[in-house]
Formats: sequence, C-alpha cells, structure tokens
Amino acid sequence: MRRGRLIALAASGAILVALTGLGLVFQSEDDPERFLAVALLQAAVYLAAVWLTWNDGSSRRLVMGIALVAALMRIPVLWAPPYLSTDVYRYVWDGRVIAAGVNPYRYVPADPHLEGLQDPDIFPNINRADTAVTIYPPLAELIFLIGTRVSESVTAMKAAMVGFEIIALAFLVRLLAADGLPRGRVIVYAWHPLPLWEFAGSGHIDAALIAFMLAALWAVRRRGDGLAGLFLAGATLTKLYPAVLLPALYRRWGWAMPIVFAGTIILAYLPFIGVGWHVSGFLPGYAGEEGFDAGGSGFYLLGLLHQLPPLSGVSGRAYAIGAAVILAIMAAATVLRRDTTRPPVAGAMLLATTFMVLVSPHYPWYFAWLIVFACFIRSAALLWLTTACLLLYLVPVGSHFVRDEHRLMIESIIYGPFAVLAVIDLWYYRRRTTRGG
Repeated sequence: MRRGRLIALAASGAILVALTGLGLVFQSEDDPERFLAVALLQAAVYLAAVWLTWNDGSSRRLVMGIALVAALMRIPVLWAPPYLSTDVYRYVWDGRVIAAGVNPYRYVPADPHLEGLQDPDIFPNINRADTAVTIYPPLAELIFLIGTRVSESVTAMKAAMVGFEIIALAFLVRLLAADGLPRGRVIVYAWHPLPLWEFAGSGHIDAALIAFMLAALWAVRRRGDGLAGLFLAGATLTKLYPAVLLPALYRRWGWAMPIVFAGTIILAYLPFIGVGWHVSGFLPGYAGEEGFDAGGSGFYLLGLLHQLPPLSGVSGRAYAIGAAVILAIMAAATVLRRDTTRPPVAGAMLLATTFMVLVSPHYPWYFAWLIVFACFIRSAALLWLTTACLLLYLVPVGSHFVRDEHRLMIESIIYGPFAVLAVIDLWYYRRRTTRGG
C-alpha cells in the first residue's frame, strides 16, 4: 500500500476510535439523536477506509493494524452498559435457567416457578418478562449456558460475542486468502460501526451466527460437505434465518450436507422437546408483534404496495406466499446454476440479501450478517444497506408494530437508494462478465 494511502488509513482508524469514545459519551447522557449522528459519521469514515484498502493490502502488518483498531474500538464499548437493546439480559437469564435444570421454553421469567432465580441485576431488565418465554434456538441457549458458567454478567456475555467476532475474522482472513483476494478486505467487517455497537455494545447473538456461517463457507471451500452442513446448522440453531443459505452451499447430488444439516437440527431440539410444540418459544408471538402475520403491516414492500389503490387489499399472507415463491425460484436457480469449482459466496449473498429485503427487519442488528458478503464482492448496495439500517433507531419501538408515515419514510430512505445501487452493482458485474468473455 502506498505511503499516502497508509497514512490516510491510519488517520481513519484514529478517527473511528475517537468517535467511538464520543458515542459512548452520548450514550451515557441518554442522547440517542447525537449518538446516531456519531454512528452515521463513523459509517462515512468507515466507507472511506474500505475504499482505501479494497484492491490494495494483503500484508500481515496491515491486517494486524486493522485488527488493532477494531480492538481499540470494541474494548471501551464492551465495558459500557447496553444502550440500544436489552436482549443480552435475556441471554444471561436463559443461561441461568438452564443451569438450574429448567427448560427455557417452559416458563416466562416472571413465573413463580422461577422466583428463586429472580435477582435485582438481571431480572428487572428482561423485556417481556411477564409474557414471553425465550425465542432463541437451542445452540444459542447452549452459548448462553456456557457464557453464564464463566460469569452471570452482561459484560461476560458481551465478551463471548466479541470472542465469536474474533473467530469470524480468523475464518474471514483465511477465506480471502484462499480466494486470492486482498486480506485487507477484512476491514469491511472489522471497522463497520454496526457490529461494533450491536455486538460489543449490545451483545447480540448474531455474532455467533456470523462465525458459524463463515465456518460453513470455509468447509465448502475445503469440499467438506458434511462439515458445511454441521456449521450451517450451527448458524441456523443460533438464529433461524441462515437456513436460506442451504441452496447456495449445497453441492448437487451430494447428500452429506442436507442430511447432516437436518440431523443436527433435530438432535439439537431433542433435549427441549418436553414442552412439545412450545419448543418454538416466543417466535409466533414475536412475529405477530412485529407485523409479520396475516395483516402483514411489518413488511416494508407490502407497505409500499398498499400505497397503490389497486393493491391496497393485498394481505400479509398473500405477500408471504409471494415472497416464498420468489425465494424458492432463486434457490432452485442457485442450485442448478452453481459452479462447484467456484466459491458459493455470490449465490449466498443474493439469497441472504433478497430474504432480508423481503422481510425488512425492524432492528439494525439483523442486517449485520450481510456485511460478510461485502468482503468478497464489491457491492455499494450492501455497504449502503448495512450502514443506512442504523436509521431504524429513529423509529420508536412499542410492544406492537405500527406502520405509519414516519416509519415508511425512514425505510424508504434505507431501501430506495439500496435498490438503485443494486441495479448499478448488477450492471457493473454484467458488463465486467461480458468484457471477460
């Protein structure tokens, strides 16, 4: 890397670290607007840093420098109390409940059966303590259990998520090198403000999902189909939606991966099956709260369709069926057209991104796993989506989702430019493919 670019990159890293400290100050003052302004400013500096390193930088010194800045950004955030979400308190609670020999899908935290576990530090901060059992799949619950055996504290749980980030970065560096890409592209994930605030800050379990997903991509790269199925099952058992990647990682006529994937899912749920179908936890209730039900108010694209008089009567069920058909067609095309001599990242990126846009989650951390794909494929659309999603914090969150003009405007600011940039990305790669013959 040229000296001028290296100096600019170092300056960008220093600015990001300084802005992290400023963001923590605004968090301590409970000033969400100024905190969000800092996070968006970080996003701008981050994008400049990505541009500086995209095609230039594989030296060990550069990668270590990127890792150092990432660590300096995360350390102070790790020790700060959660600000953007209280989900991590549920993680600690679930670990405590399992350690006591209780099925976490059986009782809500406020149930009298769990009175002996209710403390003044964790229990009062659990959201939906009176109404919801856990929503998290079995491997997430195992992670919570292991984390709380080290310490039943929020900081320990957040540290576990940063640990998964370290694992993810290790796989990411190996995959970039194996694909002949500059290892410096690890900066796309390492300096991104979204995982900084959502994983080191809020301790979201999605950090583990990303580590398992990258492990699955690594296994496919090594032609270990069974191992890929195991790791993809791990990602799915952490948060359910990575299952959409199965068609991208599947090798046609190879049965090891789907068999291991399905078998692992079944085995993981067996210890909790005593509650019957309630093993799905709060997932159905959560889907209803967020508007992902028959009404469909939670789907952004359906909200747009409802602005057109001829389509104002389209139901959430009809939209969900249409979205499922789109994903099924894309999945079939991915399987049939996959070149097994090439990495499956492009197919995985298309499936993951399409799924997220069709569902349009209401919280920024759900978009974090998409950052990984931007390390391998030049995509202005993905970089925009994963940074602009921070704007979702401008939308008030209640116990039940409400689709109003303010939310529609914020989501349009996120998805409108994304759509334009996605078209530009497709044009760019189609032109490059045509020129390459």
